[in-house]
Amino acid sequence: MTREKKLIRQIEYGDKEALGELIEMYYADILKYCQWHTSGQAQAEDAAQETFLKAVRYLDVNRFKGEFRPFLYKIARNTCIDLTRKRYREEVSLNELEQEPGYLEAGFQKAEADAGLCQLVQNLEDEEQEIVLLRFGQDLTLRETAEITGMPLRTVQSKLRAILKRLKTELNQIDKTEGGRSV
Repeated sequence: MTREKKLIRQIEYGDKEALGELIEMYYADILKYCQWHTSGQAQAEDAAQETFLKAVRYLDVNRFKGEFRPFLYKIARNTCIDLTRKRYREEVSLNELEQEPGYLEAGFQKAEADAGLCQLVQNLEDEEQEIVLLRFGQDLTLRETAEITGMPLRTVQSKLRAILKRLKTELNQIDKTEGGRSV
């Protein structure tokens, strides 16, 4: 039995420390996910908190079955959608999202190199962005991504393959354009 399942069982028996540990295991990932889907840090924190409240309510009412991680991401996804419907949302670019501060010496060059990729990802359809975000931004498996989005696994695989192929082509075009300039 995994640590996660042991904690869920303990929570079902009223162990509040187990609940704290389970939240601690996933809070940073869920907050990061919510940051991608909301217009600011405060709204992302609200969405993350609401996600865990809903998960706890569900665990109290029903015996939980299945994998907890995809279940939690589904709740987070729906919570972000609900918050967006309730509040006016300005369009925020991925580059403007508040992120954890990185180490300049190690991450600055990579972040700068990835800026073009982020711009390309922003240009994807919402469903495509969600697949890329879940798979690579949140490091979820294809199966978990399929479960969260409600798509069949094969559909997620084929869509992701097509997205990556298109992004690669676009990146190659950008590289050719920048390589042809004299600096």
